[in-house]
Amino acid sequence: MAYKKIPEYEDIINIDNIEKFKRGELYDSYNFLGSHKSRYQGKIGICFNVWAPNAKNVYLVGDFNDWNKEAYPMENIEGSGIWTIFLNNAKQGQAYKYNVIGCDGVSRMKADPYGVFSEKRPNTASIIYTNDNYKWNDRKWQREKQKIVHDENPMNIYEVHLGSWKRKWDGEFFSYEELYEMIEYVKDMGYTHIELMPITEHPLDESWGYQTIGYYSSTSRYGTPTEFKAFIDKCHENGIGVILDFAYSHFCKDAHGLYKFDGSAQFEYSDPLKAENLGWGTAHFDLGKPEVNSFLISNVLYWFNEYHIDGIRVDAVSSMLYLDYDIGEWRPNKYGGRENLEAIDFIKKLNKIIYTTVSNPIIIAEESTAWPMVTGPTYSGALGFTYKWNMGWMNDTLKYMEMDPIYRKYHHELITFSFMYAFSENFILPLSHDEVVHGKKSLLDKMPGDPWQKFASLRTLYAYYMIHPGKKLLFMGSEFGQGLEWRYAYGLEWELLEREPHMKMKDYVKDLNHLYKNEKALYEMNNTYEGFDFIDPHNSEQSIVTLMRKGKNERDFIIAVINFTPVVRYNYKIGVPYEGVYEEVFNTDDEKYWGSNQTMKNSELTSYPEKWHNKDNHIRIKVPPLGAVFIKGKELKIDTIQIDSNSKVSIGGKDKKVNKVNSKTKTQKL
Repeated sequence: MAYKKIPEYEDIINIDNIEKFKRGELYDSYNFLGSHKSRYQGKIGICFNVWAPNAKNVYLVGDFNDWNKEAYPMENIEGSGIWTIFLNNAKQGQAYKYNVIGCDGVSRMKADPYGVFSEKRPNTASIIYTNDNYKWNDRKWQREKQKIVHDENPMNIYEVHLGSWKRKWDGEFFSYEELYEMIEYVKDMGYTHIELMPITEHPLDESWGYQTIGYYSSTSRYGTPTEFKAFIDKCHENGIGVILDFAYSHFCKDAHGLYKFDGSAQFEYSDPLKAENLGWGTAHFDLGKPEVNSFLISNVLYWFNEYHIDGIRVDAVSSMLYLDYDIGEWRPNKYGGRENLEAIDFIKKLNKIIYTTVSNPIIIAEESTAWPMVTGPTYSGALGFTYKWNMGWMNDTLKYMEMDPIYRKYHHELITFSFMYAFSENFILPLSHDEVVHGKKSLLDKMPGDPWQKFASLRTLYAYYMIHPGKKLLFMGSEFGQGLEWRYAYGLEWELLEREPHMKMKDYVKDLNHLYKNEKALYEMNNTYEGFDFIDPHNSEQSIVTLMRKGKNERDFIIAVINFTPVVRYNYKIGVPYEGVYEEVFNTDDEKYWGSNQTMKNSELTSYPEKWHNKDNHIRIKVPPLGAVFIKGKELKIDTIQIDSNSKVSIGGKDKKVNKVNSKTKTQKL
């Protein structure tokens, strides 16, 4: 990567940039607003540009002028509301703010909305950070990423809060470089992506980053912007994609942030019925304001372009879509509905621009209602997201798993209903941070029964989650059976790995993750009914579900039998698609996973030519207690002859020219 040429000051503040910004069409506004190294009248320095349309005056204040609040007045460029100043005595690493004299005459000391680095909390100033010519080493990753068809490839996401994956004994954070060990861990565990809870600058640890101050600033908690780029580069080197969380529905109201920036409702709605989220104590972005569009759309592209991230997850999309979402009194839209029309337009615009600008992006919505067509292209009427978190699946599944097994037969629909709508959207199945905090308990602690039953039920939950259509997301710590619910101020309970059940749970999740990556049946036809066969959803009395996942090749399939009770089922009949011999390839009850070892290792399961579950053949198996068994074909009789329009026949994957074809069966060893 070549070093960036130092731009001329006049080129940065040109009128075309200003006009496009005000029309909501400047999608690289981060190259215009904020602090930038530049050249003016032959001198190299820093230019500072800030949008404050209703301010009476704006002053630049910082280390370079001993924080004199009125020493450096800024110029309002042709009355545009864009204020500017050039300094040749400002340097990398110096802190600064804007003293904004609002339309109400009140002086407010504001951090730079486009600042790319900030002081570590509790300090709140922006920091000049312009000499970052990071040399990326992920060309191979970027090239390979362009070829990926997301729907046909595995996606198994490890959700991470960087501040509490591990924590030092004195409470200090691990640095990005020290967190390289996490990248190696994620790779070894078989995950394909990490999803980072917001790393944009935020004043309060308790918000976990979802109440942001610096949308362009990577938090100083873990290191510099350059060090964060190196962290992402290291992920790509290890074959791990990086997804970042963003909250574009709302922002925090801290005095140094965006709220009442120029004394008016600049970034937020002026309408008091739309301006604030009462439940969260935050302000809503005015998504119909063109300048706010320029700010937010540029922000997404900034992280894709400057940090090489692979995807984003937009938090709380429902709060953007609905006028009555957690807001108290509200006013219907012009059609009398509860939909936020400008927010819908903004979301479609955002996603469309991402897809036309970024190579093969991942865009995920956390949308908790039944809003139709969240995923899919905007030209079809959809919102344009790549994936949607399946909150319905998550709620039903955890409700079911928390029940004593004796009662599960009365609520069987909780575990089967999600298959009825599994292909209505492109779904991710989330077992996220939201489900293991605020008194909800850890996933392990949600499970009923004694310690053995808790671990067995958690293994069963993960098997069900992995066989279910949809991409996967698991919050950190859940992979080894974190005992306590998540605590943002402390590291995970890594000491639990000294105990056998927790270490074996980690081994179990690792093996399950690698099975998912290695078996095409589990991901290749993920978003179509053609890749799914619900062999038997009806056995509520025994709380057993039997289903099959299929790949594009008829040889690629896995049958899963999942038992949600602690009773072993012997000689259990299941319908199978072909005559022949089957074998167990994975069993959650294996003793190596701290199970009771009710397995069928090294057993050949020969089919019987008797119809069962609408199949011509069946096999008899042993179903483990509170467990799942995955079965594949070993040596099957498969009719492999197919004729295409050119009178070619495919036998075992090889084409031959024929005049007449008689269907016949070929024994295929798989």
